[in-house]
Amino acid sequence: MARIVIDADRCTGCGLCVEFCPKKHLRLAKELTPKGVHPAEPCEGTPCTGCKLCVLMCPAAAISLYRDDEKGNR
Repeated sequence: MARIVIDADRCTGCGLCVEFCPKKHLRLAKELTPKGVHPAEPCEGTPCTGCKLCVLMCPAAAISLYRDDEKGNR
């Protein structure tokens, strides 16, 4: 399993991460940021497999992925 962290200040709300997530673990938030965009956010109750497609597709480099097997994430 893995954990996704999205920097809402950097996210442009383009939705590429949402579109390419094979497990539909991401969605666009209902709330707007001060910049006026709906940032991506993880969906509760859906698994993240750690495939990194969201990280690779994000043009703003606003997504970090942490795997449970990394030090400090057990």
